[in-house]
Amino acid sequence: MFENLTDRLEGVFKKLRGHGILTEENIKEAMREVRIALLDADVNFKVAKEFVAKVTEQAIGREVSKSLSPGQQVIKIVHEELVALLGGEAEQIRLDGRQPVIIMMAGLQGSGKTTTSGKLARMLKGKGRKPYLVPADIYRPAAIEQLQVLGDRLDVPVHPSTTAMNPVDIAREAVDAANKEGYDTLIIDTAGRLHIDENLMGELQEIEKAVQPSEILFVADSMTGQDAVTVADKFNETLEISGVVLTKMEGDARGGAALSIKNVTGKPIKFVGVGEALDALEVFHPDRVASRILGMGDVLTLIEKAEAVVDKKQADKLAQKLKKSQFTLEDFLDQIQQIKKMGSLDQILGMVPGINKLKQMKDAPKPDERELGKTEAIIRSMTRKERKNHKIINSSRRQRIAAGSGTSVADVNRVLKSYSTMLKMMKKMSGKPGAITGQKRRKLPKGLRRR
Repeated sequence: MFENLTDRLEGVFKKLRGHGILTEENIKEAMREVRIALLDADVNFKVAKEFVAKVTEQAIGREVSKSLSPGQQVIKIVHEELVALLGGEAEQIRLDGRQPVIIMMAGLQGSGKTTTSGKLARMLKGKGRKPYLVPADIYRPAAIEQLQVLGDRLDVPVHPSTTAMNPVDIAREAVDAANKEGYDTLIIDTAGRLHIDENLMGELQEIEKAVQPSEILFVADSMTGQDAVTVADKFNETLEISGVVLTKMEGDARGGAALSIKNVTGKPIKFVGVGEALDALEVFHPDRVASRILGMGDVLTLIEKAEAVVDKKQADKLAQKLKKSQFTLEDFLDQIQQIKKMGSLDQILGMVPGINKLKQMKDAPKPDERELGKTEAIIRSMTRKERKNHKIINSSRRQRIAAGSGTSVADVNRVLKSYSTMLKMMKKMSGKPGAITGQKRRKLPKGLRRR
């Protein structure tokens, strides 16, 4: 996400930091490069022009802070303006007021409405809500079945719709059913089209009039860039959307839609889809995204992701094992699975501050998801006895493990070596009371010893 833009901006700021004093001329030169970088990232032309004008005006007119270098001052201004461009503050979904809360999902076909409806249901269920999924797309083949499958996987009830029904009637009946059964949140998955047409917009207006939703979320495929912004604007003119969900953000290295949509439509981005998994939906935080764009990482989201997947009891148990040097290959496998739950390695590393500088180094290691999968397969091919005591894994056992995991003996050796090295490091770090990196405690002179 935003990888290309981040690289370009870091290059611009590197030049700025090279200047001891910033003049009007070199600020304007840097901003010209920023403007080109934004346009290359598929940011709306008008948005890019206004953004650069605001930053230039502030950078030239603002008094330089004593605690910051001139280059840092410009980066600070760019960060502030990026946050404002992305919406200022995170906009929460409205769950108060009249119950049940009705959320209507709208957008073109293929934007990811149905999957996003499921992801949103999962998120709200995790917050203690009682969601009710409503399939109102009677046109796309298997759309109703798709939502029913998602509902089964999430253990979330789905309204019994059929293709013979009218979408407006489906929505009305679902509201009645929710009132009877005590569901507090309806998520209506409406039909999309391959392009905007009068029939689509007319049907959406009828559903809106019939159920009066608290939220109308426009679901847009971020990979379509400025097309997504244009369509969002047209939907907003007809429907008065309350917010935007940008899908496929994990694959959008440019990020032009995210940087333009709030400015063009006046509506905030409320969520972003960052993967195919049902837990891959995130609340959109403008300040955190601005930090990621500028290569500053996103530690808060990283902490939240870790807290969401780490069980406190398990963490305490693991801490005790590490303390007693009892960390087995079974524990190693558990840790790999915890990491995978947090997202892809690229996503996790993208939240680490300064990671882009490391990536740009010549011999920088590149995250390889396949290696993680290979390690997992190797450990799974071991017996329970082998996982608990790696020292018993001799040559014939290594050959069996390699054959069972579809890897080579060299791969098995590599995993065992990495694990052994990790154990040694842990042993050094834990040490004895008062020890530093495993060194023996120095004896005090006889007269100073504690009695």
